[in-house]
Amino acid sequence: EVQLVESGGGVVQAGGSLRLSCVVSGLHVDTYAIGWFRQAPGKEHEGVSVISIPDGDTYIAESVKGRFTISSDNAKKMVYLFMKDLKPEDTAVYYCGAGSGGSPGTVDDYDYWGQGTQVTVSS
Repeated sequence: EVQLVESGGGVVQAGGSLRLSCVVSGLHVDTYAIGWFRQAPGKEHEGVSVISIPDGDTYIAESVKGRFTISSDNAKKMVYLFMKDLKPEDTAVYYCGAGSGGSPGTVDDYDYWGQGTQVTVSS
């Protein structure tokens, strides 16, 4: 069974930092891209960052460039999203997905999803 499990969300003040983690099991992650998407209340999913596990290529959305960094530990099947200088508009549920990826692609480009982790940034 394929599982993606996110963790690391929480409540943080504006300007603070969080590191989200996504652990993947039941999947040969070496052939996938892992993407972080977020969804704020009443809004569409937004692709935040993607890492291609085979070649290490990354994508960062303009809205978070310079503040968010994606990385992976392939041996542990972990993908991280380090977020700094958080803003209230970063408040959303953050999901990680595994699929063919893109820059960032759409939710349809990802075959498997985690349950999400809530990030709340207070002003």
